[in-house]
Amino acid sequence: RGPDADVVMRKLTEADGALVALSAAMGARDDAKTAAALQAAGAVAAADAVEEVLIQSYLFLGYPAALNALAAWRRISGHPAPATAAGDGPWDERGAAVCRTVYGGQYDRLRENIRALHPDMERWMVHEGYGKVLGRPGLPLATRELCIAALLAALDAPKQLYSHLRGALNAGASEGEVEEALEAARRVSAPDVAHRAAEQWDTLRTRMAGES
Repeated sequence: RGPDADVVMRKLTEADGALVALSAAMGARDDAKTAAALQAAGAVAAADAVEEVLIQSYLFLGYPAALNALAAWRRISGHPAPATAAGDGPWDERGAAVCRTVYGGQYDRLRENIRALHPDMERWMVHEGYGKVLGRPGLPLATRELCIAALLAALDAPKQLYSHLRGALNAGASEGEVEEALEAARRVSAPDVAHRAAEQWDTLRTRMAGES
């Protein structure tokens, strides 16, 4: 194999694998599996990285799920919350840059499509989602996207999953890492849910082959 093949098949580190598994368990909305995944992630990943995964989940699962997971993490890990909140920042500019990285050539069309649904949703997507949350410095963007893909696969949100599978690749994840994220979701999902996730990955790979 040449170097390109090495990049394509690069696998997750133990820490990132645990973070991805945690995201999948949260997407499956299984409290027992989430608690077990928190325990496993706490043993191999940095506490700050675990907390970033929990924080970003509110964009997809809502505040109740994120707050419950954070409460479980405080109880399981014994780590206290940070003493102060992160300060305000240039979230619109940061959000636009992160969103453009994730969506690549589809960025302008994405913003047009969301604006057509509601202009406030477009603004919140960039300001809140990509600027305030996914643009935070606590995790590499590729790791964030792999976690999101695992969460969305287990959540059975195939349309959004497709976008974040591509986003993970655009952010620098390998195909091997994406497949591991989908496998983590498969382990906590019903067979039909896992099948729909696999279909999205197959569709993306087919389209990417046609683009090359």
